[in-house]
Amino acid sequence: MTTAPLLYVCVRPQLGAAAAEYESFRSAMRLGEAELARHDLVREALPADVFERYGGFLIGGSPFNVTDPESTKTDAQRRLEADLERIASRCATGDGPAALFTCYGIGVVTRLLGGRVSRAFPEDTGPVQIELTTGAAADPLFSGLADRFTALTAHKEGTESVPPGATQLATNEACPVQAYLVGDRLYATQFHPEPTTKAFTERMAVYRDDGYFEASAYDEIAARVLAASVTEPARLLRAFARRFGPVAA
Repeated sequence: MTTAPLLYVCVRPQLGAAAAEYESFRSAMRLGEAELARHDLVREALPADVFERYGGFLIGGSPFNVTDPESTKTDAQRRLEADLERIASRCATGDGPAALFTCYGIGVVTRLLGGRVSRAFPEDTGPVQIELTTGAAADPLFSGLADRFTALTAHKEGTESVPPGATQLATNEACPVQAYLVGDRLYATQFHPEPTTKAFTERMAVYRDDGYFEASAYDEIAARVLAASVTEPARLLRAFARRFGPVAA
């Protein structure tokens, strides 16, 4: 634990979805607003002193994809990915702050550190089963979780191979790389650890027409999400807050 707050880094262009995602992280981690700050990376570059001000970073999801052709990426997306790489590079050294990159963010870390990101491993929107690997048993965050648990996903790309030197922590059949650790401070998950099932259905409504699922199937998928029991991902976030967050956590 440190006295420095954590920072939620927003990479969603949709302001309402971003605000809700921040609240989901804050609620799951049981932190106050002073303990979990926020920064809109879509609209503003990282501050020059960001690594001195914060003890850790939480990277949310995004409709962006790492595998989008570079020619189709906006200037904002290219700048955003470069700033995310700055965070990942700094946290991978092990002598600075910590970070947890989620969903879109795992692709940024994977590409930066020499793994492969592919469109071959999408997952449908909704609950999936996650299984911990043997590597999770020695990890301070993942060792406290159930060996198998339910999490929420919605993505069009996935990690095909973990970066060199990374320890894989979680897997499943559809997208084999669900979580890994680089060094002892850089975590990445494919699944979303922060939303409640209700919050996830509200996010689904925002992205209803973005190709993650058939818009006409919203009610059916939302019912399946609301019926799921999603407990372990929030426990992962609380473990991150206890290990890397402010003393008040």
